[in-house]
Amino acid sequence: MRKIYFLGLCLFLTFSGIAQTSEAAIKLLDEVSETIAAYENLSFDFSYTLENRHENIKQETSGTVTVEGDRYKLMYLGAEQLFDGEKTYTVVPENEEITISNPEDGEDFGINPSELLNFYKEGYDYQWDIKQNIFGRPIQFVKLIPSDENKEVSYLLLGIDVLKKTIYRLIEIGSNGTRTTLTLSNQLTNVSLAQDFFKFDVSRYPDYYINN
Repeated sequence: MRKIYFLGLCLFLTFSGIAQTSEAAIKLLDEVSETIAAYENLSFDFSYTLENRHENIKQETSGTVTVEGDRYKLMYLGAEQLFDGEKTYTVVPENEEITISNPEDGEDFGINPSELLNFYKEGYDYQWDIKQNIFGRPIQFVKLIPSDENKEVSYLLLGIDVLKKTIYRLIEIGSNGTRTTLTLSNQLTNVSLAQDFFKFDVSRYPDYYINN
């Protein structure tokens, strides 16, 4: 009887700890959401690393992006992608080609910057994870576990600057052993932008092939 009572107490303390941890994680994520929502716009550089040690694969790329609401301008892999709130324009200078698509068609690069800043709000269970000091910045990681069965993603780690309440790093652990890391840097907020910053001007590309 004593053993059963002890086991029950252990389980109670364990689940209570998980609940408190989850509440702390949700509170921090809410603070990040509030901070980001208060900005008129946000501009940042990013580095992207894909690594699978079992397959001896490592790919590294970088880019820059400016986000304002749903609209964004992304420079990545030598190309430019712009979403004006209605259509997505992908300009590839190497091929002198422009692809115009609707949002529901999917992202050519597999990255939607506007979603990057709030994707974690739905579809995940949260756990408090490790805290690291990175270049003098206190970064608290929150573990995001897909609430629905996801055969491709085991979990994600979202690194948050606890002083600025902004996203610093996103790590995705794939079920096949692939690890992708997205790190944000040089973040600027409320940048002064031209009125036509998110407007696509086809006249700038007179010799480009346009794929609708």
